[in-house]
Amino acid sequence: MRVGVPKEIKSEENRVGLTPGSARELVHHGHQLTVETHAGEGIGFDDAAYKAAGATIVATADEVFAAADLIVKVKEPQAVEIKRLKAHHTLFTYLHLAPDPVQAKALMASGATAIAYETVTNERGGLPLLAPMSEVAGRMSIQVGAHCLEKRQGGAGILLGGVPGVSAAKVVILGGGVSGTNAARMAMGLEAHVIVIDKSLSRLYDLDLQFGSRLHTSFATRESIEKHVVEADLVIGAVLVPGAAAPKLVTREMIRRMRRGSVVVDISIDQGGCFETSRPTTHADPTYVEEGVVHYCVTNMPGGVARTSAIALNNATLPFVVALADKGIKAALAADPHLRNGLNVARGQITHPAVAEALKLPLMSAEKAL
Repeated sequence: MRVGVPKEIKSEENRVGLTPGSARELVHHGHQLTVETHAGEGIGFDDAAYKAAGATIVATADEVFAAADLIVKVKEPQAVEIKRLKAHHTLFTYLHLAPDPVQAKALMASGATAIAYETVTNERGGLPLLAPMSEVAGRMSIQVGAHCLEKRQGGAGILLGGVPGVSAAKVVILGGGVSGTNAARMAMGLEAHVIVIDKSLSRLYDLDLQFGSRLHTSFATRESIEKHVVEADLVIGAVLVPGAAAPKLVTREMIRRMRRGSVVVDISIDQGGCFETSRPTTHADPTYVEEGVVHYCVTNMPGGVARTSAIALNNATLPFVVALADKGIKAALAADPHLRNGLNVARGQITHPAVAEALKLPLMSAEKAL
């Protein structure tokens, strides 16, 4: 199959769809790989490394799209990239369509097939292509949250772990999934007072067994969320409903009642965010203050540690890319129900139930689309 890797063009995005190691694997399987020049340069993968792996380097993204049938990216396609998509293309990348009707309708109009990393599943019901970035984002959330709490960054001037005689900061994490668990690990490592709120008792039980008395847990109700958020120094929004928009768990009124200089980090912003006061930001301009609270709502958090993130993502995506290339798109989707769950757009229609519901658009089942 002809596989293409364009350079990412979203602001401050240096990750790359396929690393040279992944490129070599595809070439070994007999596939043709076309890579846009400098696609991996931002994280230390130069054109020479791709050439050594057997890829062809071209000067422009237009050439990549013209040469390839399967396009492998990291972030959702920007408007100029969607214009390059044709009916014969299959796009494999993060899409996050639920809060983005403009992108969804543009992809539908293109006629291309679009498979979203974030809705591919596994036999345990997990999201294996979202998990590595959720791990990164969860760990980063504490790192950036601690930085934002510094006085010069607009925060209250609080050290997460405190010091002898001064209480540790209170960190509240909404959601006990992959992101939330990794955030909790980092916050506990810095000796903060950590509370995880989740609506699943079984998940809270697992977290209690894993971390013991170092971690405090609370069942998610409107009352418990309000109580803990209002008292928090740092709140991490780590809520995920696969394929759907994130629920708004924290109201503007709750934010208003927080101490001035407190910080919220919304990992859920890719799916619309779980704070009423959230709006997307970038690595170039990551924070803003709303109701006296510092908000960090960067939509591609893992892009801040792009080399680690790109390698971790490729470890997860490569088996699926190889399957799509080896078997062909339709055969690979038909053979693997977990990969088929990643199908979001085909034949001009939305093919994922949660996405269709969020966008209030008609649903064509993935099976029918194939």
